Amino acid sequence: MGHPQAPLQFECGIRVVGSNLPDARQALNEIADALAGEAVGFVLIYASSRYQADDVAAGLVERFPDIPFAGCTTSGEIGTLGITEASIVVMAFPTSDFTIASALLPDLDHFGVEEGTRVVRRVLASFPDLGEGPVIAPDEDDESRDSLFALTLLDGLCKREEIVLATLQRALGDVPVIGGSAGDDLAFERTHIFHDGQAVTNAGVLLLIRTRHPVQLFKADNFEPTNLKFVVTECDAERRIVKELDAEVAALAYAEAMGIEANGLTPMSFAAHPVLVRVGGEYYCRSIQKLNPDGSLQFFCAIENGVVLTAGRARDLAASLEETLAGIEASLGGIDLVLGFDCVLRRLDAEHRQALRAMSDIYRRYRVFGFNTYGEQYKAMHLNQTFTGIAIGRSGAR
Repeated sequence: MGHPQAPLQFECGIRVVGSNLPDARQALNEIADALAGEAVGFVLIYASSRYQADDVAAGLVERFPDIPFAGCTTSGEIGTLGITEASIVVMAFPTSDFTIASALLPDLDHFGVEEGTRVVRRVLASFPDLGEGPVIAPDEDDESRDSLFALTLLDGLCKREEIVLATLQRALGDVPVIGGSAGDDLAFERTHIFHDGQAVTNAGVLLLIRTRHPVQLFKADNFEPTNLKFVVTECDAERRIVKELDAEVAALAYAEAMGIEANGLTPMSFAAHPVLVRVGGEYYCRSIQKLNPDGSLQFFCAIENGVVLTAGRARDLAASLEETLAGIEASLGGIDLVLGFDCVLRRLDAEHRQALRAMSDIYRRYRVFGFNTYGEQYKAMHLNQTFTGIAIGRSGAR
């Protein structure tokens, strides 16, 4: 049986409701009852893959028949109780403070510039004053202008996030993109995107969101580079599989360098021992998804021959999370709530280090809501083992 979760409402008008009832339609009934009488203009939903995706989509249509919605399956949820699992989290956006246009990104296997341009033009048509071409986000220092940002949710197993994001960002101009890749509770079999009555795979969704409230995008991680490096000497770039590191079987080379057993490599191992890539003077994680039977390593992010990987050293997860959110709160003059996208490997690492409760408490204090992802989106970049999000400031905080 599930436990009732009290709905939360924020200054910007967003209401957040969660349910962990085991049946999808019963959970959505509980959520819809909590939102009864509210002027909801858009519903954003994150649902555990333990629910049948088609039941979630059908339940949304039944209980929110005239309200557009978008969302995805997860590998853990961040809701009213902090970090949860096997639950549904709904964020209901009010018509008064948010204008949201959405479009499905179909057939990601073949998604390119033409389709990306068409999709962006379609969502821009809901904002006639922005024009049809690339648009520029309003000046953050201009209090008289609205905030504008894009949110993306992508199939977490599509292996094309980099291409999709680059295409969308080019068409959107300076409008910043934030988001996450859908999960399936570490099964690595099938993730789903929800959009207006559908539960689809090999797809994504783009939301263009305008609000009168101040916002701030961010990304944060908890690792730092060491002096230990590897070179990818053989890989299948299309499938993101590394076969050799330094001309040795990838799993053996990785395990030996990290001081762990090669035959016992798990997602928990990869979360605790990340590898990084240096791009433009900054280090970004290139997380390993799983060990394959032949000793090769499956990655979450794009990888290719000749790439230099640097072993990362983890910093305190809870302390780095608190530091990040405290800095954003100071910058915004107060956080109303945060739309957050946190890598599932960070969650696994927190479990391993017994820091999950501390992180959950921090999420609740800073009003973070979202899900654990198979990848994070930040502007035109697809990231791993990172926490990305957009913080919405309190009224008059700009």
